[in-house]
Amino acid sequence: MSDLNRRAVLQGAAAGAALLSPASALAQSGDEKAFRAAVEKGHDAAITRLQDWIALPSIAAENRDMQKGAEYMAALAKDAGFQTAEIVQTSGHPGVFATLDAGAPKTIGLYFMYDVKQFDPAEWSSPPLEARIVDKPGMGRAIVGRGATNQKGPEATFLAALHAIRAAGRKLPVNLVLVAEGEEEIGSPHFHEIVRRPDIAARLKQTPCVFMPFNSQGPDGEVTVNLGAKGVIECELVASGDAWGRGPAKDVHSSLKAMIDSPVWRLVEAMKTLVSPDGNTVVIDGWDEHVRPLSAREKALIAADARASSEADMMKALGVKHWIGDLEWLAANERLVAAPTANIEGLVAGYTGPGGKTILPHKGVAKMDFRLVPNQTRDDCVAKLKAHLAKRGFGDIQVNVSGGYDPTETAEDSPLIRTTLATYQKLGITPTLNPRLAGSWPGYVFTGAPISLPAGHFGLGHGSGAHAPDEYYLIEPTNPKIAGFDQAVMSYIDFLYSLAASKA
Repeated sequence: MSDLNRRAVLQGAAAGAALLSPASALAQSGDEKAFRAAVEKGHDAAITRLQDWIALPSIAAENRDMQKGAEYMAALAKDAGFQTAEIVQTSGHPGVFATLDAGAPKTIGLYFMYDVKQFDPAEWSSPPLEARIVDKPGMGRAIVGRGATNQKGPEATFLAALHAIRAAGRKLPVNLVLVAEGEEEIGSPHFHEIVRRPDIAARLKQTPCVFMPFNSQGPDGEVTVNLGAKGVIECELVASGDAWGRGPAKDVHSSLKAMIDSPVWRLVEAMKTLVSPDGNTVVIDGWDEHVRPLSAREKALIAADARASSEADMMKALGVKHWIGDLEWLAANERLVAAPTANIEGLVAGYTGPGGKTILPHKGVAKMDFRLVPNQTRDDCVAKLKAHLAKRGFGDIQVNVSGGYDPTETAEDSPLIRTTLATYQKLGITPTLNPRLAGSWPGYVFTGAPISLPAGHFGLGHGSGAHAPDEYYLIEPTNPKIAGFDQAVMSYIDFLYSLAASKA
């Protein structure tokens, strides 16, 4: 899941226990003191649990430890108090379905992902599977490891909340239905098979909402609540001599380019037809046909978010000096929310090792992702991509879709969003709203038919570096505006009580 989350300024946050307001639903329960004691007592065990989880990387793109990952997720759920935890097989890699019956009047849906992105240990300052706790200058003590922030850190923090409630001798204020997958990082190609299994779908439909644990705080403690996320298509475009009927069937000497066509040049020419000359606007035939323009309310939310955030800080964090077309800050933010994209993740052809190798490659591959906005759909856009290429004589270019899904949206006035905002307020934080995350998560399986539920994210804490070297999750931040691990655990307990007390 992308951590390119639009942030606003934290207002009125205080350190330590002040992050939990006396007005919170948890405080009203009278159990806050007992929970705090349990959280503190369970701190070391919770950190070890997270480190052990990071040590087992489930990487769908490499077919690495996928069954082990599902088994480990099921074991973590059972250990946290779920009475049932079933490994659910799919047409691809398995997922997990778990239930926790606390005897409460209300049941809440919960989404987890336990797979992580690939990594090259040589690029890391700390081994990516050792989950060492290190000092990050200006930030504090942090766990560094693949999956630390995306998404095992926040999820382990939520599980720590369940452990603390049980250790305090209390029952959860809500029942839980958990669906977890091991393919999020390849576009969740089979997750719908889990969610739409009749018995699982029936259980989810009995809930008022689904949420995902998320360390929502920016580097200065700020929080933005996203009302949705872009959809995504992940695919490869493949040009080969075999499929084209021209060019070599195997790599040949480059001197032969004088008489033999190049599949790699053909791939380049095909890709050039997908976007404007600067690469910034998708020009696939009919691509914008169903794109919904920003509403006045959405523009107002984006403007408020832009005013409250720092353009200079964002540029510094991303290592850029200009936005597309030298756009002003507000216009760049509107484009981030509203624009579909075509991105080249990687190009692979021929020899890529040290020095040169004079060959004419027989095949070229472009790894691409396309971000989708309302009201685009994955299936419609894949069909348009293929038709666009075929119309221009590139029908031999293979479009191999590995994953993807539609955009997701949850109404601003839904009980889930209202409860999320109210809980942050009670915790001493005034968040801002953003129409949608520029990244993607498979919330469409919950917000779309047949489940049709509000879905979103909640949680305190900070981490960064998702998909990158030295990914980290703060445990003991130096900035008092950011919740440490124990405070983040308490925020999930408070959220569960808020959901129980809400009218949803």
